[in-house]
Amino acid sequence: MFEFLFNYPLAVYQKGTFVFSSGWPAAALAAGLLAMAALLAWLFRRRRLPVKRTLALAAIEWSLLALLLLLLWRPALSVTVLKPQQNVIAVVVDTSRSMALEQRYRQALALYEERLGGDLKKRFPVRLYQAGEAPARVDRLPAEPAAQRTDLGAALRHIASESSLLPVGAVVLLTDGADNGGNLGPETIEALRRARIPVHAVGFGSERITQDIEILDADLPARVLPSSRLLLTATLRQSGFRGRTARLTVRDGDRVLAQRDVRLPADGETWRETLSLNAGGAGVKTLDIAVQPMEGETNPRNNRVERLVDVRGRKPRILYFEGEPRWEMKFLRRAVEEDPQLDLTSIVRTTENRFYRQGIRSPQELERGLPSTVGELFAFQALIIGNVEAGYFTPVQQNLIREFADRRGGGVLFLGGRAALGDGGWQRSPVAEMLPVSLPDRKGAFRRQPATVELTRAGAESLLLRIEEDPEKNAARWKALPYLADYQETGQPKPGATVLAEAIPGVRLRHPLLVTQNYGRGRVAVLATGGTWRWQMAQDARDQSHEIFWQQLLRWLAGAVEEHVTLLATRQTYSGGEAAVIRAEVRDRNYLPATSAVVSVHLLGPGGIRDTIELAPARGEPGVYEARWRAPRPGAYLAEAIAREGLEELGRDTVTFRREDGSEEFFRTEQDRRLLERLAQQTGGRYYRPSETGDLVKEIELSEAGITVRETRPVWNAPAAFLLLAGLKTFEWLVRRRWGAV
Repeated sequence: MFEFLFNYPLAVYQKGTFVFSSGWPAAALAAGLLAMAALLAWLFRRRRLPVKRTLALAAIEWSLLALLLLLLWRPALSVTVLKPQQNVIAVVVDTSRSMALEQRYRQALALYEERLGGDLKKRFPVRLYQAGEAPARVDRLPAEPAAQRTDLGAALRHIASESSLLPVGAVVLLTDGADNGGNLGPETIEALRRARIPVHAVGFGSERITQDIEILDADLPARVLPSSRLLLTATLRQSGFRGRTARLTVRDGDRVLAQRDVRLPADGETWRETLSLNAGGAGVKTLDIAVQPMEGETNPRNNRVERLVDVRGRKPRILYFEGEPRWEMKFLRRAVEEDPQLDLTSIVRTTENRFYRQGIRSPQELERGLPSTVGELFAFQALIIGNVEAGYFTPVQQNLIREFADRRGGGVLFLGGRAALGDGGWQRSPVAEMLPVSLPDRKGAFRRQPATVELTRAGAESLLLRIEEDPEKNAARWKALPYLADYQETGQPKPGATVLAEAIPGVRLRHPLLVTQNYGRGRVAVLATGGTWRWQMAQDARDQSHEIFWQQLLRWLAGAVEEHVTLLATRQTYSGGEAAVIRAEVRDRNYLPATSAVVSVHLLGPGGIRDTIELAPARGEPGVYEARWRAPRPGAYLAEAIAREGLEELGRDTVTFRREDGSEEFFRTEQDRRLLERLAQQTGGRYYRPSETGDLVKEIELSEAGITVRETRPVWNAPAAFLLLAGLKTFEWLVRRRWGAV
């Protein structure tokens, strides 16, 4: 309708410039308009009509005459257009596997072959490209889409580079917008804009998927100790199955590790489900996380993902320092002795300069108590400070405790006691800043009074305090535990801390009991009691609550601590066209960033694949080295990094990752219209639905890329101008008739 009324599509008016083809000066037109206004004012003044009627009729008459005068100057549009048959139009068709959904690819083929391609070829040479794993110019499109991934950015950058050798007038992109190549960023947009190439995007597929359940992500620790309890967090989305029940299952091969029936929420909603599972024995595990397909589901291939877990058979060392013999240490040692993955070394101060040591590796180890050197203390992965006053340790030792968490990345646990925490003056020591609570600056915070334990909301969700697998049973189990022998007031938790449990000595009294936070590279916790031993003494000997609690707490404290070299891949899974980003954090013997290390990575893959690469220092990150490496075939890969400084080996570490081809094509499969609209807008093109492409060829003609010519297109003869003239005259007649002034 717009083109019928105004001779040309809206795009011509948007991109054109108004000119007068008569050649007469615009100043003369302005003078004529002013002269007509003066003449009408003089004529209507002589007729002595009411003021409102005079103004209304004068305005109508002046508008009518002004429009006639404007048409005499013959207004036109000056537009830049492509020269026919001298500019190439690039047609890019997405041939990835996601285009097979909802017959998208067949719709794209039909649009190009039956209409769009023929219309374009009448005016321009056409070059046909397919966008999949890599851009490729083709004479004919494949019968079916088979590319394992979508890299629209690579195809568009390839065309932008070709524009330096041949005149590319525009790009027509037929796709669903499900780009997973990672190259459709600012650099690609800037390359197209420099070449002044507009991208006209035609979007295929539903903008909202129906009848589908999708696992968007699955998050769990990449490295754990054997037999550790893991918390898997799966992010899901569903549409079309609201209120129904689906089963979420985690498998290691044929063995089911965990499963849960979940009730599906509202359509289109994203939500999270958590599952607790046991890591099992040492080794790299490939976990299969899947949702049981529903009847009528359109895309069951996005119902499962795989994740790798490296279960490392190491035995972290924990150092426990107590200021006096007490029951807490005795029962804590018993709990740890039942865990083969923990190595506990303890020191008890018996007199001022005498110590009772257990779990030492040599007669000389720790013979002077808590270490005063980095080499001796940093040999441990976790540290427990019991009932001992801060002033007993030297300033060097106090700073070393803080550096143990901050620089070493170790875990530090502070226990309650009559000479611990606030009663021991720790709030006035250099260690105070690492504590997750602001300790009260007074004595008498320690109370030898019974207190029950209650989990906070965060504690109920944490695996750290999961004695029973079922959350409701776990909460009941905690309420049934015997009371603590004592508790200690800790003050207020700091902003970044998490309170997992509270001590309740009375009906209206609550005090933070177990509080955690991250500090630097490490972890810090306060357990404000020395009386958990009653959980063992006051219950049946077969009850394992005390043992499970301490084993899990110490695994959390020491299990994630890294050594001099930490190797990681930025993602667990990569597609065939992507390069894995491998990074290593390297620390020297004092656990300071090693800026002059040489880091080699040896890679092993399926079918006997072997390779060695050197990591380069990462810009702006001291002690961090990185490289990109493209896996040659699908499967699991093992990378081992060895860091050296001169002739000295600083350490080594391993990481696992996978290459999976094609799986990502079936995730987030709805049409990404926002991406396509943004791409078209930023390059000067336009977004189309398949049914709206009738004006596409006319839009392409207005491109400013390639070989262009300036055209003047008249608009004075547009039907809208004559309809406006007729409308003004009719309106004037109706007004005069109403006022009796015809």
